[in-house]
Amino acid sequence: MLDLLPPALLAECEALQWRKGDRLFATGQRPCHLFWVHTGQVVLERGTANGASVVLQRTHQGFVSEASLQSPRYHCDAVVVVDAHITRVPVPALLQALTDDPAFALRWIGMLNQEVRRLRLQCERLNLKGVQARVLHWLETEGTNGCCAVTAGYKSMAAELGVSHEALYRALADMVEAGLVLRHPERLCLKAGSPPCSP
Repeated sequence: MLDLLPPALLAECEALQWRKGDRLFATGQRPCHLFWVHTGQVVLERGTANGASVVLQRTHQGFVSEASLQSPRYHCDAVVVVDAHITRVPVPALLQALTDDPAFALRWIGMLNQEVRRLRLQCERLNLKGVQARVLHWLETEGTNGCCAVTAGYKSMAAELGVSHEALYRALADMVEAGLVLRHPERLCLKAGSPPCSP
């Protein structure tokens, strides 16, 4: 975020600690802030007709509300599911900076392009058959040198991969036994020589 926003806009932002269960915004509210997640996890969710909630997005790092920048209201709720460090960015100041600063506007477009690429990878991953294929794809596309942080926990990772946590635990146990991955409490790594993911 420090590389993205201009200094004058950063001066108007507010960094806060949020606890699990806190709500950043609710459906129907007017967007006054965008929210950048530094650590922790936030989900965007929407209520269903039967009273359940559907998760639309999980964010460990990055904006969770950029799609509402020009919207008259939020179309979902944002809930903290893992204690988080989050910066609030005031919408009026952000819109003014985008209007006044062409270099920042280009950086903003670049950030949105990266998000589109990330979401395309996520869609591709969810189309893969089998938990192991999804895990390998996740490590190859989201990791650094074949390693990904699992700071929000393996249950959260299972939800991100679209599988039950029981299925993920079984798959990881098989993958560790087969020598495909190394599992740590907050990190998962590809073992050297692991085959690439395949559909």
